[in-house]
Amino acid sequence: MAIEVGSKVVGKVTGITKFGAFVELPDGETGLVHISEIADTYVTDIHEHLKVGDIVTVKVLNIRDGKIGLSIKKAVDRPNKPSRGPRERGEGFEEKLNRFLKDSEDRQSSLRKNWDKKGRGR
Repeated sequence: MAIEVGSKVVGKVTGITKFGAFVELPDGETGLVHISEIADTYVTDIHEHLKVGDIVTVKVLNIRDGKIGLSIKKAVDRPNKPSRGPRERGEGFEEKLNRFLKDSEDRQSSLRKNWDKKGRGR
């Protein structure tokens, strides 16, 4: 069975390092699950999520120079989230920047008025 990018396969964790976990795939090849691809949350210690001998489902992300990149978190099927409207999505960068500039200009203008009233700005 040839391993293809995008396919999901079941494998066995054969080794754990500080940067990821090695998983033996059904055809005898070994791939790496990088620490960032283990869980949806921030992973500081891989041993909290995996141990040697665990059977895991992984998704093949890439194959380069004989090295196989795998992901556990992308192998989990999740229902599609409904798209959120602009109000639910929160402010984007442009909106935040515009609000900041307006607030900053308002503060600066009030400081300028007070400075001019005291006669120090002339």
